[in-house]
Amino acid sequence: MMAARARALGVWYYAETVLRGMRAYFWPIMLYAAGQPVLYMVAMGIGLGTLVDSGAGSVGGVDYLTFVAPALLVSTVVMSVSGEMTYPVMSGFKWQRLYYGPAASALEPGQIALGHLVAVVIRFVVQSLIFWAVMLVFGATTAPWWQSWLVVPVGVLTATAFGAPLQAYASTLTDEGFQFSFIQRFVVMPMFLFAGTFFPLSAMPTYLHWIGWVSPVWHGTELARLASYGAPLSPTMLAVHLGFLVLCTVAGLLLAVRSYTRRLHS
Repeated sequence: MMAARARALGVWYYAETVLRGMRAYFWPIMLYAAGQPVLYMVAMGIGLGTLVDSGAGSVGGVDYLTFVAPALLVSTVVMSVSGEMTYPVMSGFKWQRLYYGPAASALEPGQIALGHLVAVVIRFVVQSLIFWAVMLVFGATTAPWWQSWLVVPVGVLTATAFGAPLQAYASTLTDEGFQFSFIQRFVVMPMFLFAGTFFPLSAMPTYLHWIGWVSPVWHGTELARLASYGAPLSPTMLAVHLGFLVLCTVAGLLLAVRSYTRRLHS
């Protein structure tokens, strides 16, 4: 009976295990989740935003804080997921070997992979909700709250679109080298700086537009701006952005399940 229940609810059992582990650094997580958006809103609303608004007047038809706030929400959760889906995944296989105990039970390796991601997603739902609440307090969204709250699922979907493939990749590594540092410096940071977060992608040279096209951050940012202040977006591009994020998520999940299964059954 217990084994059958574990096989049926294994994803949630392992997600609970990861969430319980997060309790050890609960307050740092909450401080980061609340403090970072406040600092961003102050910097972009009172600092850089004031300079941009006095010079350019508006960006995309809105003030700079309204323009950049939904993009910062998306970028923040993507940068956070890059931390959760690298070293913790390697730790599960190599250092603490936390995956092997559950794998010796009725849980399947695929359930462990999905459970880890589900726990991280729950964390980012909370983080995105806090960021959205800060946006409301600072007046960084012009859409009514029953529309602007959609930035939360958009941010989470963007995080999974990047996090699931990253989890799949991290699960293939057996030794720590420069791979994770390379990802932070040459993947995560370029997405943050050049994927339409601080200025429209069209403002970049044409030969750099591909950085946005292949980046979950740009696709998520376009959707978040639609939800936050009604940025113009054609139905075709809406489908493209959603399709890209869903495809990356599904592909990453499938690859992660395959990699976890291969390693935990070897």
